[in-house]
Amino acid sequence: MDSNANPERSSTTSMNSNPQFRTPRAPQPHHGSAAGIGDISVALTIFLGFVAIIFAYPLLSGYSILHQVPEGHVGAYWRGGALLETLTNPGFRLKLPVLTHFEPIQVTIQTDLVKDIPCGTKGGVMITFDKIEVVNRLRKEYVYETLLNYGVNYDKTWIYDKIHHEINQFCSSHTLQQVYIDIFDQIDEKMKEALQHDCTRYAPGIEIISVRITKPNIPPSIKRNFEQMEEERTKVLIAVERQKVAEKESETAKKMAISEAEKNAQVSKILMEQKLMEKDSERKQEEIENLMYIAREKSLADANFYKVTKEAEANKLKLTPQYLELKFIEAIANNSKIFFGNKVPNMVFDQRLLGNFLQDVVRNGVTDAK
Repeated sequence: MDSNANPERSSTTSMNSNPQFRTPRAPQPHHGSAAGIGDISVALTIFLGFVAIIFAYPLLSGYSILHQVPEGHVGAYWRGGALLETLTNPGFRLKLPVLTHFEPIQVTIQTDLVKDIPCGTKGGVMITFDKIEVVNRLRKEYVYETLLNYGVNYDKTWIYDKIHHEINQFCSSHTLQQVYIDIFDQIDEKMKEALQHDCTRYAPGIEIISVRITKPNIPPSIKRNFEQMEEERTKVLIAVERQKVAEKESETAKKMAISEAEKNAQVSKILMEQKLMEKDSERKQEEIENLMYIAREKSLADANFYKVTKEAEANKLKLTPQYLELKFIEAIANNSKIFFGNKVPNMVFDQRLLGNFLQDVVRNGVTDAK
């Protein structure tokens, strides 16, 4: 029942299952795989082309038109072996292949290293300088003239060979002691001056900036002698320094002693001046007191003299005969002795005689005063 329900479906299915009745289908194109293979081939071809150019460029550079001038250089050209005056700046440039030869010439600062330079000293000792560094520069405006006269390897003539010559000249005129120790610090400057002098005269485009020379190698036995000598010199220097320290300490102690003595002297001087000032003050005080005493005594003497003088003047006025007679009588009256007898003692004079005597005395005193 179910198999007969859809006779069309059943017949169609049987026709399709039979290979004789299958409908042919159109082939579908595969775009993705073919495009991928083509792109890889192109990229590989380009890569191999660049690799070939890179490896073949050094071999074919003389035959190429395009070339590069590095930074810090200028391009110099030779045509048929003759140097051209044309110089090019850094960058890509063009030239005639085969006919024109190109060389980059450095115009910035460069260092030339000269190694193993033997020389003999004045005393006949052979020494060797391991390396000498020469810092130099070729000025751009002198490139053509320098290349014309000395070629691309101009530094071999004026630096490498010249260093050998100057070092030998220097060693031959100095002893090992001078080269190795005494004037070793001057060799750099002397070499620089010697190189620059000849370059200025014959190759003015070459500028010597500096020269650095390492310590030379000397025979081991002589080197040991120098080391021993340096040890002895070090000992001497140590002894000298110790002596200087001792002298400084002694000088410091001396200065301290002098300073202390000067301080004591200053103190003593100040104390002495203080005592002198005190003594001077006492002396002045005593002088003032003496003057005061003299003035006081003089004043007392003057007063006493004045008193005595006035008393004398007063006595002169008092010494009259009458006054003297009165005093005589008073003296007799005051006498407590009583005399008994027929005669009175001789001391009793007649009052008149006594008065005449006293008048004569007063008169004589006045005459003497005049």
